[in-house]
Amino acid sequence: MANYYLDFENPLKEIDQKIIELEIDTSSKDHSSEIIALKSEKESTQKSIFSGLSRWQRVQLARHPQRPFSLDYIKNISSDFIELHGDRYFGDDNAVIAGISRIDNVKVVFIGQQKGRNTKDNLFRNFGMMRPEGYRKSLRIMKLAQKFNLPIITLIDTPGAYPGLGAEERGQGEAIARNLLEMSKLTVPIISVVIGEGASGGALGIGICDRMLMFENTWYSVISPEGCASILWRDASKASDAADAMKVTPKDLLEMKICDQIIDEPLGGAHRNFKEAASILKDVLLKELDVLKKSSPTSFLDHRIERYEKIGVYTES
Repeated sequence: MANYYLDFENPLKEIDQKIIELEIDTSSKDHSSEIIALKSEKESTQKSIFSGLSRWQRVQLARHPQRPFSLDYIKNISSDFIELHGDRYFGDDNAVIAGISRIDNVKVVFIGQQKGRNTKDNLFRNFGMMRPEGYRKSLRIMKLAQKFNLPIITLIDTPGAYPGLGAEERGQGEAIARNLLEMSKLTVPIISVVIGEGASGGALGIGICDRMLMFENTWYSVISPEGCASILWRDASKASDAADAMKVTPKDLLEMKICDQIIDEPLGGAHRNFKEAASILKDVLLKELDVLKKSSPTSFLDHRIERYEKIGVYTES
C-alpha cells in the first residue's frame, strides 16, 4: 500500500519521495550519504511536526487509513487467537472482532472494533460501526470470560454505532444499554484501549472498564467534531473549533480523569511502525494486567461505581 499523507505531513512526503528516488537510482553513483542526511532531516521534521499537533490534527491521525486496526494489534501482541462469532440471537457482526488469546503466558479475551483497509473491506466491516448483534456478541464473549476467569481487553476504534433502520428495529439502544449494565457487574478485570476513534455510545458500548488507556493520537467523545459543529454552528467545516471546545484528546481526558494513561506512539504516529506500536501496547497491557490481577473479584463493582462517579460535575440537593 502506498503511503498516505495528511496535509500537515506534506513536508515528510517530499523527503520520502527524494529518498525513494535515490534508492531506485540505477546509476553507478553512491547516494548513501545523501540518503542518511535525508533520513536525519526526516526525523527532525517529524519531531517538529508531531511535537505541536492541534486537537483536530490528532483527530485526523486517529482516522488515518493506514493506522493499525484491532486485528493488527491482536496478531502482533498475542498468540493462539481463536475468534468467536455470533450473538446466538440474530447473527454475526463483522464490525467487531471477539475471541480468546494469550499475551505471553497470560490468557485474555479480546474484543475489538474493526475497520477495513479498502472499500470492499469497509463494507464487510461496516466501517467499524457495530450493530445490535455486535454488542450482544461482545457481551456473550464477556460472560464467557467471566466464566473462565479471563481478563477482558477491549480495543475501541469506531465513528459510532450503526444508525441504520434495521439496527434500530433490532434494538440498538437497548443492546448498548444492556452492555453498560452487564459490564459494570463483571467480576473480571476490563481494560479498554482507544486505538483510533472513540465516538459516542458506539465506543461506550464496549468501553465500561477498570482502566482506560489511549494512544496519544486518538480521540474519545460523546459526538464527532463534525457532528458537534453541525449542531452548534450548522457548519461541519468548523470541526476543528468543535474539537477544541469538546477537548477530545488523551491529554484532555487525562485531566478530566476519564483516561488513566496515555500510550506513546512511534515517531510520526502508529501508522508508520505497526510492530513498534504493538510492542509498546503489549508492555503496557502486561503491566496493567499484573496490577489488576491482585484485585478481589468482589471489588470490581465498587471500584467501577467510584470511578464513574468522579466523572462530570454535579451537586446533591
